[in-house]
Amino acid sequence: MEDHNQKPPVCVLDASNYIGFWILKGLLNKGYTVHAAIQPNGEKEIQNEIKEMEKVNEKLFLFEVDMEYDDSLVDLEVRGVINVVEACAQSESIEKVVFTSSLTAAIWREDIGSEIVVDERSWSDPEFCRKMKLWYALAKTLSEQAAWALAMDRMLCMVSINAGLVLGPSVTQQNPGSTMFYLKGAAEMYENGVLAFVDVNFLADVHIRAFEDRSTCGRYFCFNQIVNTSEQAFKLAQSLSPLIPLPPRYECKGSEVYAERLKTKKLNKLVEDAACF
Repeated sequence: MEDHNQKPPVCVLDASNYIGFWILKGLLNKGYTVHAAIQPNGEKEIQNEIKEMEKVNEKLFLFEVDMEYDDSLVDLEVRGVINVVEACAQSESIEKVVFTSSLTAAIWREDIGSEIVVDERSWSDPEFCRKMKLWYALAKTLSEQAAWALAMDRMLCMVSINAGLVLGPSVTQQNPGSTMFYLKGAAEMYENGVLAFVDVNFLADVHIRAFEDRSTCGRYFCFNQIVNTSEQAFKLAQSLSPLIPLPPRYECKGSEVYAERLKTKKLNKLVEDAACF
């Protein structure tokens, strides 16, 4: 007799980056069997910890893949996403894809300050990203758009999680590159009410909830707080030291409060619904 309570196996690509590692831990803690891909050029500290986890956890299976990931090479990231989504579409065992994206795929455009609401319907303007050399935002925008186009064409069930700046334990040591790429244009994001951050543990939990909840669909903005005061900006800089220089104290005594433009009603509903079970 089929056991309807048995959890399906899950594949994490890529577990050797900061977010993937925390998603992996969250899945294992919930009793899932996880097939985790790690890259030879991934974070060494994370890779070593994952390999130690494999020795003691019979539900963790590792395999190495070379994804040739480089945030500065936009076309390479887009091609990599297309290959992964196409592979998922061709596999009969894949029930749902949870795609990790970024808020930077939604917030950048010429009139960034004129939008009253920035939500899951919003997309960054690729031409504006190119003009401002926002390569990280451009890569996230084009790769997510390519993933959605292919998923819809192949009738693949997909959800995207558009994360804010990721913070968490050892983030400056284990995720320095992506952190600095995200912060390109941070002053403009801050002044326009779209600089937001998310705790990595919460972000991993949202990924798992989006996977488990059959009703999830489309994009989900994911962040814990919008940074819109000088005091919050200073605290954020402190949490990311020494990656970014701390501003002098006197620069953080202003009284400006910028409007919060990011909205996340879909995420609130997902979290509230999950709390009811």
